[in-house]
Amino acid sequence: MEERDWLILQILYEQKNITKTAQALFMSQPALTARLQHLEKEFGVQIVQRTSKGVNFTPQGEYLAKASAEVLQRFRRIREEVTDLGASVAGTLRLGASSYFTMYTLPGLLRLFRKRYPAVEFKVATTWSKDVFNLVYNQDVHIGFISADYGWQNEKHLLFEEPVYVASTEKIGLADLPRLPRIDYQTDALIRAMIDRWWRENFSQPPAISMEVDKLATCWEMVKSGLGYAIVPGRIVEDAGGIHKILLADRAGNPLVRKAWMIYHEESLALNVIRAFTEFVKQTDFSGKR
Repeated sequence: MEERDWLILQILYEQKNITKTAQALFMSQPALTARLQHLEKEFGVQIVQRTSKGVNFTPQGEYLAKASAEVLQRFRRIREEVTDLGASVAGTLRLGASSYFTMYTLPGLLRLFRKRYPAVEFKVATTWSKDVFNLVYNQDVHIGFISADYGWQNEKHLLFEEPVYVASTEKIGLADLPRLPRIDYQTDALIRAMIDRWWRENFSQPPAISMEVDKLATCWEMVKSGLGYAIVPGRIVEDAGGIHKILLADRAGNPLVRKAWMIYHEESLALNVIRAFTEFVKQTDFSGKR
């Protein structure tokens, strides 16, 4: 059974659809069907049952599909360890990063690292910090960059802290916020909870949300166009011209801050490329980095 066969089982189990699986693997549907039939013949069991809505896995097929993640991870580790047998820093780094970190920090970091180690390639998954946490935990990526601390218990390194501001094109006061249009954006649950907690400590009425957009970058464009205010991290507004900003603080006067972390498993440092990258990140000055 080839590595690609395990990948077929994994993706088909996720999609439950022959057409979508074939498209994901850049295969024709007849080729995918033929491969499944070969696997059923090899194991002597029926793996899937076709229905009008897609495919259902038999108990034997479900067992094989669930085993595929473990088998594929083993294949990946073997390739990494073979590449790592030499003394050079080479191979593929699998990274997970929050969307915010990916947009404003990660490109420059990877550019500098590749300049020092040109034989290194990157595979990057961008998602919410909570999902990055799970990717690292399950060892689907080597290293994660998160914008909220979800209680990682293995190796982690604080990259930077940044204050949180109210930003707008017009000069406004905190007392004015409940009656002014606010532009909201999707963010990690812990960051949203911090902002909501600050609001409840200062106001007895809900914010007047005029827009809800998907990304922080979209929100920022709306703010710059004068369509309302937003509560945003400091790295966005620090060099922005024509923007009025108010630093947010709790009742004790402590500034609200967002923290960015690098998380990884200690045992992964056995690989040259991961050890080199984590050391590089720790030596990087993130003040003002974009």
